Amino acid sequence: MRAILKLRIAENFRAVFYAPFYAIRALGLAEREGLDVEWLSSDLPGGAIEQVKHGAIDAQWGGPIRVLKDHDSSAPSLVCFCEVVWRDPFYLIGRKNQLSVDLKGLAAMRLGVVSEVPTPWYCLRADLEDAGVDTASMRLVKDLSMPQQLDALAAGKLDAVQLFEPCASRALAEGNAILYAAASRGPTSYTTFITSRDGAAKRRDEFAALTRATQAMLHWLAAEGPGELARVTAPFFADVPHDLLRSALARYHAAGLWSRTTTVSDAGFERLAHSLHAGGFIARRATYAECVHDFGKPA
Repeated sequence: MRAILKLRIAENFRAVFYAPFYAIRALGLAEREGLDVEWLSSDLPGGAIEQVKHGAIDAQWGGPIRVLKDHDSSAPSLVCFCEVVWRDPFYLIGRKNQLSVDLKGLAAMRLGVVSEVPTPWYCLRADLEDAGVDTASMRLVKDLSMPQQLDALAAGKLDAVQLFEPCASRALAEGNAILYAAASRGPTSYTTFITSRDGAAKRRDEFAALTRATQAMLHWLAAEGPGELARVTAPFFADVPHDLLRSALARYHAAGLWSRTTTVSDAGFERLAHSLHAGGFIARRATYAECVHDFGKPA
C-alpha cells in the first residue's frame, strides 16, 4: 500500500488568474498522486512566505518575484518550481470611446497602476522603457486599489488604468476598451509554487507528486477549456457572477496565460528578472539555476 504524502500549501491571495490552482483541488488531482494537502488561505499577497522560509508551511504559490527578491539578500533560501501562469494577466483599460494607442502613446496619459502587488508595474515599466518611454516623467497614480482606479477612470480623473480579471471584464462591460494586454509581451514567469531549499531537499517526493498533479491539471485545461475551468472553480469565486467568470477565464485562455508544462520558462524567468532589475526592485539579478528547481527531473 502506497504511503500517504502530506503537504501544507498556502494560496497567495484569491484571484481569478489563479483558477488553475483551484482546479487541482476541485478535480482531486493531488489525491490521485497520493498527496494529502492542507490548503491554507492567505489574505495578503506573499503573506505566508516567511512561514515557508522557516518551514512552518511547505509551499506557497505566488510570483517568482519573491524568489528573486530573496536572492537579492545575504542569505537566500527560496526556490520556485512548477510554473502555471507564464504570461502577465494585467490589462491597461482606457475610457469609453478612447482611440487605441501604442505604448508610446501612454506617455501623455494619466495612468493608474496597481497598488496591491509590485510585479505588474515593474513589468509594465520595462515594456514602456523598452518602447522608448521615459517613465520617470509620466503622470502616474500608484496609491489606488483596482476598484478605486475604475472609479477614477469613470470620473475622468485617469485616462488609463491597470487591472486584472474580473475587474477588466467589468470595465469592458461598461464600454471601456483594452489599450494593452500585458500577455502580448510573451513569456513572463508570473506564478509558480515556492518553497525553501531545505523544504525542497526534505520533501522531494511530495513536491514531485505535486508537480505531476499540476501537469495533469494543465493537460486537463488544454483539453477541456475555460468553460470547464469556470464550472469547476466557481465555488472558489462566489462573489464573481458566473457569466463574468466565464468571460474572464475565456479571455485569459485566448491570451495563452497558462502554461502547457510545469517547467519554468527560461525566457519567461529572464524577462521577469530583467524587469525587476531595470526597475530597481533588485540590485542583483540571480540566475535561473539559482532560483528554479525541477522536481520532474531525477535528483
